[in-house]
Amino acid sequence: MAELEQVRAQARTAAAELLDEAGLRPGDLFVVGCSSSEVLGGRIGKASSEAAAEAVFGGIYPVLRERGVYLAAQCCEHLNRALIIEGACAEKYGYEPVCVVPKPKAGGSFAAAAWAAFERPTAVERIRAHAGLDIGGTLIGMHLREVAVPVRLSLDRIGQAVLLCARTRPKYIGGSRAAYE
Repeated sequence: MAELEQVRAQARTAAAELLDEAGLRPGDLFVVGCSSSEVLGGRIGKASSEAAAEAVFGGIYPVLRERGVYLAAQCCEHLNRALIIEGACAEKYGYEPVCVVPKPKAGGSFAAAAWAAFERPTAVERIRAHAGLDIGGTLIGMHLREVAVPVRLSLDRIGQAVLLCARTRPKYIGGSRAAYE
């Protein structure tokens, strides 16, 4: 379907642009929250689409893998916005696994797509990502490091879903006499 190919291309573009803007390095963590309902013009949580989620995932994941950046797929509110990551990522960052498997109607189609594609999928309750894409108002802020900086890309939607992006930076401390990079 042409619409889903466009969604895949938009997702690929968004991921690549945010990676460049954020300056992420191999081993960094990139969170994505995606409402497949919103991507297809529906209301979040009301019209889940595995095909739309797989298109978004198929656009984002290869870009991240090519650059050695870990993907964290945020689940929906029914799983308290838990995240699906690779087992190696959980081990690297010391994240404690929890027992759950996301499904399209309980966890979300995007998280379910990540679970199916990852080599060793692992669910965790929280992370501290270096950057992220919020596709359709999924509220990824709780999974970003403390100082989030909004990023504007060349596109503001994936499909029909509003796209919001952020990168993070270290805190500025020390006051007026401090020097910063």
